[in-house]
Amino acid sequence: MTKPKVAVIGTGGTIASQGVGPLDVADYASSGLPLLDAEGLVAGVPALKLVADVVPVLFSAIPSTAVGWSDWRALVAKVAEVKAAHPDLAGIVVTHGTATLEETAYLLSLTLPDDGVPVVLTGAQRPFTGLSTDGHMNLVAAVRAAGAPASRGRGVLVVLNDEIHAAREVTKTSTGRLQTFRSPDLGVLGHVDADGVTYWRRPERYPPGRLFDIRGIEAPPRVDVAYSVAGGDGVATRAFLAAGAQGIVAAGFAPGFTSPAEREALAEAAAGGCVVVMSSRAGSGRTFPARRYQAQGIVNADNLNPQKARVLLMLALTVTRDRAEIAGLFATN
Repeated sequence: MTKPKVAVIGTGGTIASQGVGPLDVADYASSGLPLLDAEGLVAGVPALKLVADVVPVLFSAIPSTAVGWSDWRALVAKVAEVKAAHPDLAGIVVTHGTATLEETAYLLSLTLPDDGVPVVLTGAQRPFTGLSTDGHMNLVAAVRAAGAPASRGRGVLVVLNDEIHAAREVTKTSTGRLQTFRSPDLGVLGHVDADGVTYWRRPERYPPGRLFDIRGIEAPPRVDVAYSVAGGDGVATRAFLAAGAQGIVAAGFAPGFTSPAEREALAEAAAGGCVVVMSSRAGSGRTFPARRYQAQGIVNADNLNPQKARVLLMLALTVTRDRAEIAGLFATN
């Protein structure tokens, strides 16, 4: 039986990290040992040869806390380069640190063309050298999912802990547990089990093609996140404006409110031309559009968490500043 051809692009993160010993599964970033590149990862998991013809692709080896716009632009370009170099490719896996994996996955879902080549992100909670590391099996599962014909047409996917998630829906929910990636509102799309890749549903919200083209944009519009707290006084929002924020995402109290002083500061921001989006710090559920916030020009984030709302707002501001258009993007993506 012919095995699918799957590329593995390594970007670093815990899955590529090396500790000083098998029990170094928490402070491995202090080990001083280099992160493995894609070639090292693939060579270190011989079982990959059983499920696919794997092509390792060198890209970067950095912690995901260091990932930003320039890395996203380069990754979008690298995916296109790999597809052009390997027209027979069944799928692509991107290994990534878990800290910002969900943001990278969501951005890729909005900036990559849906051309029939699945893109799957994976990572690990324990380093490559750790006892019972989850990274080895996560990599195998991601390669299997990327190579499965059933994965086509579902947008960018995230695979960890044998679960397949939609890029828009998934978030990291635990600092250390292996089952950290969850889709709180809607659940998994499917599973990677011993006998195959199984799906039960398709994500409703993902663009049918490339929605935003960031390849020629050197720097994104500045978008900050203002986190709501009891007694919040709006100082953070005004500081973001002073720093040049073109957009602000409010991580509001559930189901989408802030303290009175914060609301006043956000209203000032919106009146001054900054695009303000109301999300929630709750971790699950839609933010409900309140009339008083809408009257102030504040856009509803729907059920996007603050970090993903920031990604969409950054991208939206590259093409429009019309709040009605931006609200439409949040309602459909």
